[in-house]
Amino acid sequence: MPKMKTKSSAKKRFSVTGSGKIKRKHAYKSHILTKKTKKQKRNLTYFAIVDSADEKNVRQMIQK
Repeated sequence: MPKMKTKSSAKKRFSVTGSGKIKRKHAYKSHILTKKTKKQKRNLTYFAIVDSADEKNVRQMIQK
């Protein structure tokens, strides 16, 4: 049976840290920014770690 392909969309959205955790970007930072506060926009800039409930599915999508 052939190998499973990496999902191209997941490959672009997630990356693995040195310690093995999965990084993701925050949503709600692309448009309609005028009504959001400076603090909210600033906090959305930084990366977040994928939740443990979703980690298995994300790993499966980005496996090589």
